[in-house]
Amino acid sequence: MMTRVWRCAGLSWADGGPRLRWEGGRPSELERGRRVAFAVMAGGVRTCVGARGHGCPIRAEVSGRSTGARCEECARLNRAHSVAADTAADDPRPYRVYLAWFGPGMVKVGITAAERGPARLLEQGAVSFGWLGTGPLMAARRTEELLRAALGVPDRIPYAGKRAVRAVLPSAGERAAELAELHARAVALDGWPESLERAAFRAVDHGAVFGLEGPVRVDGVVSELVAGGVVSGDLLAAAGPDLHLATGRGVVVLDTRLMTGWELTGAPDDRLTVPVGASGDPGVQDGLF
Repeated sequence: MMTRVWRCAGLSWADGGPRLRWEGGRPSELERGRRVAFAVMAGGVRTCVGARGHGCPIRAEVSGRSTGARCEECARLNRAHSVAADTAADDPRPYRVYLAWFGPGMVKVGITAAERGPARLLEQGAVSFGWLGTGPLMAARRTEELLRAALGVPDRIPYAGKRAVRAVLPSAGERAAELAELHARAVALDGWPESLERAAFRAVDHGAVFGLEGPVRVDGVVSELVAGGVVSGDLLAAAGPDLHLATGRGVVVLDTRLMTGWELTGAPDDRLTVPVGASGDPGVQDGLF
């Protein structure tokens, strides 16, 4: 019998819930408590996922530790056409500026297309966030730069840092209070573009959506997938691209971006045989699970 092989296209958030997407197949909904189990094809290699919807022309081999799963050339092409690269100045869509909270003292500013709603914040693993304003792309970009400089907040926070603080999250009220203080300072600044409409403060909390309502235990983090490796565990929480799994080796975090570029099959047994680092380190089957 031929082994069914799947290639993961990443994790996305839709209708407030996480789902794994598969190339050529329907997505797998990730309800809490569900068993997540898959094996990497023995003897396989991880290949570049390409850029902007196009496959890598040379199917370059990429590192098992890379969260981007792209070769140098495809990564360059993908970045060159992103909003973050400031190459889409003529985009007519309205954009929103936001403050995203990941942990005490860990807040970033960013922008997202208004039509995407909170999807970008869910994808980043923002435990709480608040909108700052809405306007044209370049006005939103200028506002983002103004706030970075005036408030001293970054526009990026490494995922390792986000994971490290999940075990000690304060209450939703405390999270909202920290955001409210920064929001007030932000809207009081001079220099906002006239075309950007400021928003009244309202905190949106994702603690319950992610499954982070209580103490979060993390015993380790998957550092990479390897040919022949197996991942198996029950889903406890999902935040951004991270799945918190109860496994035979404790509670382990799997960054689903490590799954892309590999050929995957159903898990033959209940094991965890991929490299795991310390928590501070950074049927006709429609899907694998």
